[in-house]
Amino acid sequence: MRLLLTNRTVLLLVLLVLVVGIFTALSATGVIPEGYNSDYLASSMINLVPLTMLALAQLLVIVSGNGGIDLSVGAIVSLAGMLFGFMYGIWGWPLLVSILATVVCGALFGMFNGFLVAYLGYPPLIVTLATYYAMWSISLVINNQQPINTPPLQDLYGLSRAVELPLIGQYLPLVPLGVFLFMIPTVLIVWFVTAKTTYGRELYAIGTNDTAAMWAGINTKLVRMLAYVGAGAISGLVAVVTASQFASARPDQGVSGNGMALPAITMAVLGGVAIMGGIGTVMGVLLAALLITWLNAGILLAFSGNAGSQLQLFALGAVLVGAALLNGITTRRYSGSNN
Repeated sequence: MRLLLTNRTVLLLVLLVLVVGIFTALSATGVIPEGYNSDYLASSMINLVPLTMLALAQLLVIVSGNGGIDLSVGAIVSLAGMLFGFMYGIWGWPLLVSILATVVCGALFGMFNGFLVAYLGYPPLIVTLATYYAMWSISLVINNQQPINTPPLQDLYGLSRAVELPLIGQYLPLVPLGVFLFMIPTVLIVWFVTAKTTYGRELYAIGTNDTAAMWAGINTKLVRMLAYVGAGAISGLVAVVTASQFASARPDQGVSGNGMALPAITMAVLGGVAIMGGIGTVMGVLLAALLITWLNAGILLAFSGNAGSQLQLFALGAVLVGAALLNGITTRRYSGSNN
């Protein structure tokens, strides 16, 4: 029990096995419609790609401490996606140039958030909520609330197709191409930055104790602002991912429904990212994202229509509250027992 409570990776692996096992059994016995199998789980990973990337963006800003959080990631996805639509779909820029420019735009939006938070001292919750509304408004009016669905953007749908893994693919289900083109590179880059670089150590240091980090000679303001820059850059890349999935650039692609921010924050917190900062791993976030994705896939299969979507929201909220409570209980119980 102590291992489950103190090692988030072990806990998430156990929960992942339980969720997949329960839904597989229910599907096999006919309690829910048949179809919860390896092919269905692999195809549902198309939803895993953008949300995992945004959860990693939340990892950066939450770990930076000082109440760090970014509610604007969905709006950045929408606005950067519209800009990508103009650059690639209308102006005819080369694809690679358009992708890089979209990532840079996202980074600049994140820099604006980071400057207000780190250098001017505004609360991250208020700053990112304000920029969320501002950027969503711009994405709506920039093209008269109309999506951009020119042929070049429609052709990007191929980036979301399912592909066979090399060598062993004939024995495994087809996996969405975006997992390899976008998600895995993002996971590796964020892992390398946070675990293997001086900046990563400084990021965790300011999240753990801002004052101590400052006295140690760390430029806390710059480090914190760069966390928001990284989150914005990832959001810009997610804009390309969602544009390929929709085969168009839509002004609501990051904010439709309940948006992308809440699921991303939930995945980060469930993955062991401490809301107070200074704690969190890429592996934990990845496992949490996979758990929520396959949980949602099972709920949609079990409950058709609006009921499935509504129960997904309920499950998301329950998981977020449970993860926050678990973080608090674990911190109090085992930090106290070690003193």
